[in-house]
Amino acid sequence: MTPHLPFTRPSIDEATIAGVAEVLRSGWITSGPQVKAFEAELSRLCGGRAVRSFNSGTAALEVGLRLAGVRAGDEVITTPLSWVATANVVLEVGARPVFVDVDPRTRNIDLERVEAAITPATRAIIPVDLAGLPVDRDRLYEIAERHRLRVLEDAAQSFGASWRGRTLGSFGDLVAFSFHANKNVTCAEGGAIVLPGPDLVPLCEKLRLQGVTRSGEDGMEVDVLGGKFNLTDVAARIGLGQLPRLAEFTARRRALARAYFERWDASLDCELPPQDFEDSNWHMFQVLLPQRVERARFIAAMREAGIGVGVHYPAMHLFSLYRALGWRAGDFPHAERVGRGIVTLPLFPAMTDADVARVCEAAARVLA
Repeated sequence: MTPHLPFTRPSIDEATIAGVAEVLRSGWITSGPQVKAFEAELSRLCGGRAVRSFNSGTAALEVGLRLAGVRAGDEVITTPLSWVATANVVLEVGARPVFVDVDPRTRNIDLERVEAAITPATRAIIPVDLAGLPVDRDRLYEIAERHRLRVLEDAAQSFGASWRGRTLGSFGDLVAFSFHANKNVTCAEGGAIVLPGPDLVPLCEKLRLQGVTRSGEDGMEVDVLGGKFNLTDVAARIGLGQLPRLAEFTARRRALARAYFERWDASLDCELPPQDFEDSNWHMFQVLLPQRVERARFIAAMREAGIGVGVHYPAMHLFSLYRALGWRAGDFPHAERVGRGIVTLPLFPAMTDADVARVCEAAARVLA
């Protein structure tokens, strides 16, 4: 029987598994020396910038907004085509998300439409690198600087990607990463934020753990409202086993993406992603199905063929939570069209070229 091929699967080696066992035996399993080591390695990968870890990419985004000074009454511009956490965190801090439609080619926020959405209440922009394809950082920061806006890069999907040869996280304002189980590098669950300077470290650490500041042997003070967002040493040890393999993972993902382009049947009338092999980390390989195809039936048929297919993502402004805030169908036609037809095909480092061929052949049969 042909084994099931999931749309993603983490690659965790035996040394990492043994390392996690050592952490469990150590008796120190919450935030401790492994977290410090993980943050130090992340800092090295981000050009020496200050980095602090969290228990999720969502927590990193929420704290990032607080560090940027976003509060009740402010507006934050972002894309409607992302995991819903991108906008949920804006609501969490009391602000209002302002959506801007996507570029139909890149499926990222259309930066040419951003300025029309800026108002006196706009405080920040959250761009999202969908599937690991970076948003144009030059244009993004030109807009932000001209309008004096903060940028919180939602780079949850783009760890290991770059912009014109510069690693994401090594430059820019606030940069949030995710190390969820389906990400290119994982901690099982986890996240991190890269800070624009060391001066934000004390506040970042307080916001991460209940606003607490400790001093001396027994001193404790709380002067801000924080959350419970710290990463555990167990999770950090998984991440420490993953980070040395980042270049290997990225290279393999790019090779698999090339194989998809080479084997995909162009007559199927699907829209493929941009062929970016320099900057994208190929977190996902996403195909936009023809409008004649019912996506649910495609997914079910692929599952019958033993192949997992994901949906990343529906246009979030059409969820009930955001409809209640006034958004309606038709507001962002490009995002809505992509959100209705997009599917994520299997792509992870342990895949073989034969696996890619199997996916392409199955998709051709189903779509025909």
